[in-house]
Amino acid sequence: MSEYLLTVGLEVHAELKTRTKMFCNSKNDPDEKRPNVNICPVCVGYPGTLPVINREAVRSVLRLGVALGGEIADYTEFDRKNYFYPDIPKGYQISQYESPLVKGGSLAGVSITRIHLEEDTAKSTHPSTSLGAGDQGFSLLDFNRAGVPLMELVTEPVIHKADEAADFARELQLVLRYLDMSEANMEKGEMRVEANISVSRSDLKSPDSKVGPLGTKVEVKNLNSFKAVEKAINYEFERQTKLLEKGKSVLQETRGWDEGKEETFSQRTKEDSHDYRYFPDPDLPKLYINEIPDFAPEALRRAMPELPQQKRERYKKDFGLKDEDIEIYVREPRWGRLFEETLAILKDHNLAQLTSNYITTDLKKEIPAESLAEVVKMISSGLISSRGAKDILKIIEVRGGKPELIAKENGLIQSSNVEELKVLVEQVVKENERAVAEYRKGKTSSLEFLVGQAMKRAKGGVNPQVLREVFIKILD
Repeated sequence: MSEYLLTVGLEVHAELKTRTKMFCNSKNDPDEKRPNVNICPVCVGYPGTLPVINREAVRSVLRLGVALGGEIADYTEFDRKNYFYPDIPKGYQISQYESPLVKGGSLAGVSITRIHLEEDTAKSTHPSTSLGAGDQGFSLLDFNRAGVPLMELVTEPVIHKADEAADFARELQLVLRYLDMSEANMEKGEMRVEANISVSRSDLKSPDSKVGPLGTKVEVKNLNSFKAVEKAINYEFERQTKLLEKGKSVLQETRGWDEGKEETFSQRTKEDSHDYRYFPDPDLPKLYINEIPDFAPEALRRAMPELPQQKRERYKKDFGLKDEDIEIYVREPRWGRLFEETLAILKDHNLAQLTSNYITTDLKKEIPAESLAEVVKMISSGLISSRGAKDILKIIEVRGGKPELIAKENGLIQSSNVEELKVLVEQVVKENERAVAEYRKGKTSSLEFLVGQAMKRAKGGVNPQVLREVFIKILD
């Protein structure tokens, strides 16, 4: 396998979170369960209807282009992509070809070719019937999705590992959510990934080399999970490699992914762009981006939120957190908000990792930042133990309450009274003469044994650091 080179380019579609559809005033509602209710003559393709461009959809794609460092078009237009399929009501799809909204850019180390805007298709379902052995079933069409704004992002063929492709898709999903332009839920079809996969002889070339053919391109369509992206690419690499090893050719085609069998299957011979007979849509105006004030790149850049990679870098620089903690906060913004609100109350970045430890390992649901800050203060001052902190947080999750009051009610306050601790230490020293003698001969581990015995006797209700200091003073 090592003598063959895998090359992958991705095409990612994401439904945009706009109020209405791409070219009409029908509601854009991905959660609508009733079929064919969010429709109108425009989105079901009635003759004589005229489309109108959704301004917010265009702005969303331009914002993504700015976020990914792409070149924003000065001029753009929409084209008709002509092909017949039952879920294309007009017999063509309004898309973009020669003049996309965005060219170039990069994300997660992957170069991007273009980002453009088009309309989604209707949704086909294929119920089975029980009319007899010869019955082939039938298909139903739901046009609620027809005409929904659909962003398409195309990468350069620069990916050489299946996990890198999946990582790119994950990072793109994050960016789409941070920009609030798409929920991008793959299980709901709001984000779909297609992988263009080819295999060629490596001939000792660098994976980044553009010298020589990449191999015959096979497209695997509609991958609806990150695991499916990775598995489909690995499967195709093995399938194509076996064909090449046998001296056979790889057919340029479109294939689907069978989730149950975990294998691809042939769907149709792959079309080239000229098969679609692209031409500019005569019903839609040309757009000159820089003539629209809030479409200009500088205006979009000023309104840009903090993006995932920027947040990672800030959390590392400002708080010095572990990478795995940072990733939790980047991917789950609600936990990141709790962390930052707590640190703002504590006003001490030295407590950042301690605070993060309790969020990432002990909390199952959010609690008030004020409560978490109080718990962190109590443990950092030695008022409660780590075990006590965990118990308090569990109680707060279940029924709320004031942390210090909870600690007192449950006997979780640790004593730091030196006089009281002297009595405890003297009792333990008297009962453990052998360990005392070993400590005085230089066996430092004996001290930990003695502290443990005292903690056990006090049922954890003492400050271990102060207790240790008392032991050392008495023993020395």
